[in-house]
Amino acid sequence: MEIIHQHFVLHKPHGYLSQFIYEKKRNKKKLGELFDFPEGTMAIGRLDEDSEGLLLLTTDGKMSELVRSKTIEKEYYAQVDGIITDEAVEKLKQGVEIGFKGIRYTTKPCEARLIYNLPDYMGEGRRIRDERHGPTSWVSITLTEGKYRQVRKMTAAVGFPTLRLIRVRVGDFKLEGLKVGEVKSITFDFILP
Repeated sequence: MEIIHQHFVLHKPHGYLSQFIYEKKRNKKKLGELFDFPEGTMAIGRLDEDSEGLLLLTTDGKMSELVRSKTIEKEYYAQVDGIITDEAVEKLKQGVEIGFKGIRYTTKPCEARLIYNLPDYMGEGRRIRDERHGPTSWVSITLTEGKYRQVRKMTAAVGFPTLRLIRVRVGDFKLEGLKVGEVKSITFDFILP
């Protein structure tokens, strides 16, 4: 009997774990509170509790491995503390040294660019702080790797700590068109490299 796998996209809200079970602290919000996912559903990659945006989910472990591979691009919009400079963006593109599991690691070259106008589908999001605490700016960073809290570590390494982080694209799938907390069924036919 052939197993029929199911796949989903979700606009993960801030404050939710990219998990279905979390034993350490029972009061944490989990993905299963947003939708009645089938048994065996897993998040493909993770967004930490403070991050928002596009999250792919599947019941197929092989598909999860493929999407997490180093061939699929993941694009993030990061709101950073201060007005990020062209020099800092250039450093991000070339790769910066960050810490990962107690080891210093230089990130692979990536795509990075300033964002001057946020798309409407991003919405207001949570309020980070008011203008009295100084300006903020936005940068797009596209990676094919994904170490723990990598984008946050990268922007901090160039002197502009991340205040808000939103994943806007994974492969061909985009956040555009999804409301916060919304889940849609998808097929993976066109994501394969």
